[in-house]
Amino acid sequence: MIPALVQIDGLTKRFQTGGGFLSRPRAMLAVRDVSLTIGKGEVLGVVGESGCGKSTLARLVLRLIEPTSGRISFDGTDLTGLAPAALRQMRRRMAMVFQDPYSSLDPRYSLAEVLAEPFRVHGQALPPGTVEAMLEAVGLPATLAASHPHQLSGGQRQRVGIARALALRPDFVVLDEPTASLDVSIQAQIIALLADLRDRLGLTYLFISHDLGLVRYFCDRVLVMYLGAVVEVLPDTRTAPRHPYTRALMQSNFAPDPSQRRVIAALTGEIASPFALPPGCAFATRCPLASDRCRAERPVLSDDPAHPVACFHPQ
Repeated sequence: MIPALVQIDGLTKRFQTGGGFLSRPRAMLAVRDVSLTIGKGEVLGVVGESGCGKSTLARLVLRLIEPTSGRISFDGTDLTGLAPAALRQMRRRMAMVFQDPYSSLDPRYSLAEVLAEPFRVHGQALPPGTVEAMLEAVGLPATLAASHPHQLSGGQRQRVGIARALALRPDFVVLDEPTASLDVSIQAQIIALLADLRDRLGLTYLFISHDLGLVRYFCDRVLVMYLGAVVEVLPDTRTAPRHPYTRALMQSNFAPDPSQRRVIAALTGEIASPFALPPGCAFATRCPLASDRCRAERPVLSDDPAHPVACFHPQ
């Protein structure tokens, strides 16, 4: 069994909105009681529709935002109980690659300054030749060190973002849709680079993406979220989904091979409001298999370690 690097138990994040002169405060559960384990060297994919809580979960895992409740453990250390100074020390072992390479790099900095920033933030000396070595490690020439982000293409900027994330040699990297802003040919290059870095450096990834084909190709397991909650964990990217939402999500993926294309049955019904979740299953308003029990009782993720699913009528 692969030893766990990240362990999350009952993680919940509630956002409060409104509360002005003419509006009442409203609460939204962006992440609801999420529990998961990420093994060392694993690539765990996270999928779901926009607004399901994927990016919020990513930031919670690194404690970039504070959870409302729950526990986050990294390599046996409880991050939720760490003081700021101790958390800063632990953050040397974690990093994040952001979705938009155009806004994640400071346009005023040269690439040398961008890559030196993690060392400066953590009070570490920058060894000679490090910047050049970091650029070469992500497939960029060392001669770009004096360049600025506006002089680079989107793919080159994302490579710089990856190099910056790996500057302090972390063990765990969160990839928040790192290829979403890139064209298909560049996406393939970035994924190949990430796979190579994983093998060479022994990295563990939490990979968030809308591209289900990419997730199936790159990830070891897939976690499916719907309105803040985990509804299924696929133990393998080839495993047939059991939750109706996961099946609908997978069937919506475009297949470039005409012989593999199929008729897509569109979901009907309204998406439940995250500000007023129904008492039962949040997917019941769109689910073709929903029963009275689904509308009255909220399903919890099963304790089946092989294939957890939160559904009263799994297939």
